[in-house]
Amino acid sequence: MNMMMRHALPLLEMDVLKTFVAIAETGNFTTAAETVYRTPSAVSMQIKKLEELLGCTLFLRDARSVSLTPKGELLLGFARRLLALNNETVSRFLLPDMNGVVRVGAPEDVGERILPEVLKRFAESYPNVTVDVSIGMSTAMRKRVDEHRLDIAIFNSLTAVSSRNAEILMQEKLVWAGAKCGNAHLKDPLPVSMWEDGCVWRADAVEKLQRAGRKFRIAFLSAYTTGQRAAVLAGLAIAPLPRYLVQGDMVQLGERDGLPDLGHYDIGLQVIDSASAPVLAVADHVRDAFAELRIQAGEVRLASAVA
Repeated sequence: MNMMMRHALPLLEMDVLKTFVAIAETGNFTTAAETVYRTPSAVSMQIKKLEELLGCTLFLRDARSVSLTPKGELLLGFARRLLALNNETVSRFLLPDMNGVVRVGAPEDVGERILPEVLKRFAESYPNVTVDVSIGMSTAMRKRVDEHRLDIAIFNSLTAVSSRNAEILMQEKLVWAGAKCGNAHLKDPLPVSMWEDGCVWRADAVEKLQRAGRKFRIAFLSAYTTGQRAAVLAGLAIAPLPRYLVQGDMVQLGERDGLPDLGHYDIGLQVIDSASAPVLAVADHVRDAFAELRIQAGEVRLASAVA
């Protein structure tokens, strides 16, 4: 027994594992330090002690980057599992009412852009709550909240939001996207990539093209933004897209290219009547995510609730 006690394995500290995971995910000690609210020197000290405890090097460092060693890759899997189990255990005792299922609906662009990070953060805070996500047209998502088939809808809207349970989270610019060095916008009739019927962006783009007297044809039809981007990048068509999606080998087109201005649209949030605590917690995480986006975009307009 004495031999076993003398050779008892050391215990890993959750705070140190959290720092380790933050460095692995950000690839940067300084950024990780900001994430875990510590100084870079404190973070470096934590990792040094962890490497001494495990008897191996966890990170390879150079002047520009940080990468995991094979031992570090092995530890990362264990660390994520240990942190998740810790959160689940503590949540059972401290947040006994935070459990159940929350049903969230969103359009595809929000599902791709926002929800993954929102759900990741929410799962870390409330591991005993399951979030089921539905992706579809904004109008359909809002209708399902009204019918109590969804708890939360994130939606895009070109018109004033009138529901008493809805609020505006952010305003986004809608633009024409074309391939870099492409010439699709010069063709007549104009080849356009569109969503299926029911998309608010499609109806608005068609109306403005008709009002401008620009002849066009639907050259590519898809229900997904990935399809729109594929058509644009291939030079087959141009497409109305949120400004944030115009990246890489795509360029923003406008009035100087003979195309009508598409203006802005609102991204909104609608929450079911008599929402439970888990539903309200998910909604707060969504609000926080969009607040960060507004700051990143340099926007100063606060999200306002609609009476």
